Amino acid sequence: MPEAVTHPAATQPGLLASLDPLLREWLPRQRWFAGKGRPVTGFSLVAATELLPPGGTLSLLHLLVRAHQPDVPTQGAVPHPGDCYQLLIGVREALPPRLAPALIGHPEDGPLAGRTVYEALYDARATSVLLEAIRSRARIGRLRFEGDAHQTIGEGLTPRVVTAEQSNSSVVYGDTFILKLLRRLVPGTNPDLELPLTLARENSPWVPAPAGWLLADLDGLDDSYVLGVLQPYLRGATDGWELALRELAKGEDFTGEARALGRATAEVHLALARALPTVTLGHARIRLLADGMIERLDAAAQAVPALRPYAPGLRSAFEALADLAAEGHVWTAQRIHGDLHLGQCLRSPSGSWSLIDFEGEPSKPLAERRMPQPTVRDIAGMLRSFDYAAHSAGPPAADWADSCRAAYCSGYADVAEHDPRTEPVLLRAYETDKAVYEVVYEARHRPDWLPVPMAAIHRLSAGVTP
Repeated sequence: MPEAVTHPAATQPGLLASLDPLLREWLPRQRWFAGKGRPVTGFSLVAATELLPPGGTLSLLHLLVRAHQPDVPTQGAVPHPGDCYQLLIGVREALPPRLAPALIGHPEDGPLAGRTVYEALYDARATSVLLEAIRSRARIGRLRFEGDAHQTIGEGLTPRVVTAEQSNSSVVYGDTFILKLLRRLVPGTNPDLELPLTLARENSPWVPAPAGWLLADLDGLDDSYVLGVLQPYLRGATDGWELALRELAKGEDFTGEARALGRATAEVHLALARALPTVTLGHARIRLLADGMIERLDAAAQAVPALRPYAPGLRSAFEALADLAAEGHVWTAQRIHGDLHLGQCLRSPSGSWSLIDFEGEPSKPLAERRMPQPTVRDIAGMLRSFDYAAHSAGPPAADWADSCRAAYCSGYADVAEHDPRTEPVLLRAYETDKAVYEVVYEARHRPDWLPVPMAAIHRLSAGVTP
């Protein structure tokens, strides 16, 4: 691989100026861009690395770019420096037809004037560079490509980009590995690498063990940026959401799969509890947790008028949790998945389940995503996912959802020896918090889906749990 050059942001104003007008148009259209609805006012270059230098038919730039946007007015808020994004930019004289969908544009001035720039993840030659760097454990400028010495990465694996909409980007290599590139970056230990590595050390069969990863070491930061994770590709696997919809459409029973998924979830939780510290949540911490839920409910009721008639009943779910803690009840918190739903689970052709995507909710601060939490948060997310599947096609299949929810909890209890339904107050609080979040999301992005979480709001406001 050619020796790469890393250019500090201060010495490369021409590069960013060349790309600026193109990125202002292209970046907000990407599924993974977090600042939708606010104009991009400018960019600053955090780091630029030449993975393939100019001179050939293709040059390849790895960029970390900070996008500046107007802050959402919040009293007492500290001005936001702008989100940092990872970009892989290909540069050619002209694009072949197969790369036409990847076009970003044609710079009019600066060092890239007269060239064609594009999203290089669509280019097999460009993405092969990334895999070779991981395979060889390369260090290129400030980029570090590392991996698991116990896993062999072969040569000549043909890459293909995953075109399904994601909050990040993925490339599959020869049906053997999948590389997930994180798009919106924050410095520090990312749970999407941390937790699968932890589970690999626990010999957990329920989570694919990372084979390699990509880091960036930047001046002035004690922590690296985690840029990407390479994991085994589960050939022939079906994600839980697609599988549930397929079985539902055929009128097939899904309780066996739901129960197996509950067992897999419990196995992962137990492994994380063995490997990482747990904490006890008493009255003070539960009160803070309940207050946060109440605050989110109040903001949601302001944003979505349909929620307001249910607000008193929903608030009672959170107050009941705080009251139980005030009576001396305590709960254990530990590291969890953090954003668990059917789409984060893969079923192999053999019938076994795997959990993936341990990043947590990307909108949450990294420190919050790494905090120990009650396992019931993951469970509540999965219960809500069964409801979503039941309402996604045709008339709502409430009985199907109820059966799946019960089977999932039973499967969890088979392994954990603790049925989450025996903690109805805690379960109701977390499921209510999740449903409130869903109401706001659907009202903003998919109004036609709003009846799905609103059906749960009706049930939860009346105090009904699985």
